[in-house]
Amino acid sequence: MVALTATSVWSVNAEEVFSNNGGVESLRGKVEVSTVNQSEAMKIVPRDQQTIDRNYVQQPPLVPHTTRGYQVNLNANKCLSCHSFKNAGTMGATKISVTHYQTREGTTLSDVSPRRYFCLQCHVTQADAKPLVENTFEPVDSLK
Repeated sequence: MVALTATSVWSVNAEEVFSNNGGVESLRGKVEVSTVNQSEAMKIVPRDQQTIDRNYVQQPPLVPHTTRGYQVNLNANKCLSCHSFKNAGTMGATKISVTHYQTREGTTLSDVSPRRYFCLQCHVTQADAKPLVENTFEPVDSLK
């Protein structure tokens, strides 16, 4: 349990409460929690683009087209309308991996496994975006 002191939390008015960040800088910078930063503009994703190579083994492939507005929920999965085994050939899309039809125990199912159904949890739209934090990451040698 954390005890709050008069110096760590104070009220400016009845509707707005500010928290002292203690001088710790986050990805948002040295700003109070209640301060709202301007959002970055949405990245522009060309209609179709060359795929970006993977950086490590077992990295989920990036999506070379926009997915804005795609419905992926318990009732529908827009990704499967092009990438399922049934539709991929007709649509000219990449078939989803056979691993997406397997349970954790390795049993092959006739439809996409529930644990692989929500595509956008692993597969993200590729964009030319700067890293959130400075890093020295290098792809594995076998993928260069």
